[in-house]
Amino acid sequence: MKQPSKQWRERIAPDEAAHLVRVAKVIGDLQQARSKKYGQGRALHRKQLLAATGTLEVLDGLPDHARHGLFARPGQHRALVRLSNGGPDIQADRVPDIRGFALKVLNVSGESALGGTTDHQDFLMINQDRAPGANSREFIDFIEAATPGPLSGILHLFKAYGLGGGLSRVRDLFGMLNKKFDGFAAERFNTVAPLCCGPYAVRVRLAPAGNPPPATRAKDIVADMRERLPIGGLTYNLELQFFVDEATTPIEDSSVAWPDAETPVVIAARLVLPRQGVDAAAAEAEAARFDPWSGLAAHRPLGEVMRARKAAYFESQKGRNAA
Repeated sequence: MKQPSKQWRERIAPDEAAHLVRVAKVIGDLQQARSKKYGQGRALHRKQLLAATGTLEVLDGLPDHARHGLFARPGQHRALVRLSNGGPDIQADRVPDIRGFALKVLNVSGESALGGTTDHQDFLMINQDRAPGANSREFIDFIEAATPGPLSGILHLFKAYGLGGGLSRVRDLFGMLNKKFDGFAAERFNTVAPLCCGPYAVRVRLAPAGNPPPATRAKDIVADMRERLPIGGLTYNLELQFFVDEATTPIEDSSVAWPDAETPVVIAARLVLPRQGVDAAAAEAEAARFDPWSGLAAHRPLGEVMRARKAAYFESQKGRNAA
């Protein structure tokens, strides 16, 4: 097992500023097109499946490398959770998709990653350990091409990368979309892109505590949570997976899964969703701004993908009057 390292580095391309302008435009165009079809909403993760409130308990006795920002001292915080499908369309939940688990930790106080101060910390996670592309450029090219519809996005991959490269990317994309999903109570979620933990870099993960059974109706993921939450609470471990070196845990390549066998992982907090009605928090979560940059400076997002997300989320918030 390698040790946590502070020797991470970010790389900024000479044309990144121009690229981020394009990111905002492409995301804004996508959101506008889908809002004409479905009504005002987010560009991505448009369909909220369920929301819940809970408590995040930061644990005592953490190692020194974990005790930064939100995790500097033990304590309890109110939390708001938004569960979603990742795509820009409103479609049946049985359709293959990336699933999102957005966590907003409240009753926080400190310097904000966006300047000034903040009273919350957001972690945005998906049911994957990596992204389909190394950086945001391929993703934005695909989103721009797919704005008229998914078929045009697939055709773009073959035009841009040739037959072999297109097939490889289509296979990878559909492999991720069709990844077996046992429900929000039984799956692990990951920020995929890194963020700071003080002077260290981490990916944040959420894993069910214990061994909850998978969804009884694996394709009916909303009904599964609607059955579980009113009966009894759910508990997750919030894990910090630490950067060790560029070859093993690259900062600028989100297509690489950070391997469990070679990276130190610390259970830093416990998220408890107590027994509750599943509709009570729906309006609060739908109206809330969940943003990977919305949080403490001690957890500033890192890397090109996160900088692109900063532009994308701000544009999306403006598009639905949430900025």
